[in-house]
Formats: sequence, structure tokens, C-alpha cells
Amino acid sequence: MSLDVSPQLLAQAEAGAIHEADFVETVRASLPYAYDLIDSLATQLHAGITEFADNQTPPPSERERGQLLRALASDAIRGSLERHFGITLAFQNCHRVAAFRPGARGGDTYARFTSTRAQVLNQSAELRDC
Repeated sequence: MSLDVSPQLLAQAEAGAIHEADFVETVRASLPYAYDLIDSLATQLHAGITEFADNQTPPPSERERGQLLRALASDAIRGSLERHFGITLAFQNCHRVAAFRPGARGGDTYARFTSTRAQVLNQSAELRDC
């Protein structure tokens, strides 16, 4: 299971729409490595003048790698984190995630980061089975 859903959040979902803040808190508690990494990237992005902030350090273990993959593979989780932090996320491999400013999709830097060329150039034998 990707998320540890509280009985309260489950009750909200069963009754209709849930509060996104409650969902983001569930993500934070369930996937702390992924949440903290994205929080750190958002902080770097908002503090600087660069077009994006990215992570190039592999997770310390498969557990953390799994958290990152689950967070970024889910449209609901990814979208909620983007809205919560005011960023646009891009993902190249099992750990290289980048935070862009909102509206970056369609821009040259985002297009270069998410291109097939960038994906190929970012490969290595160590990451083959990540």
C-alpha cells in the first residue's frame, strides 16, 4: 500500500470529496522521504533565481527509492504536492526529480529536462535496476 490512510480520511472519501490538506498530510506521513525531498527542492526553487532545482543524489535505500517512485507515479499524489508547494515536478529516473516554477511546462528548460535526449544522457549502469 502506498499510503497509510486514517479512518477520518477514509470517511471523508466515502462521504464525497476530501480536503486536499488532509491528503497532503497523509502523503507527508506515509512517504516522508519523498515529501521531504520535494519540500527541499521547492524551498531551493523559491529561494533562488534558477529555473529549476533538482536532486541528483540517489536515495539511501530501496525503501526511500520506493517512496519517491510511488509519489511521482501517482497523478493524485504528484498533483497534490505540486499544488501544495506551488511547483511543477519533472522526473527522469529512479531519483532525479526536479522542481520547476508553475507554468514551466512548454518552456525550453522544462522541455530539455524532460526530453528523450536528456533521459538517455542521464542513464548509467548503476541505475539500470533502480
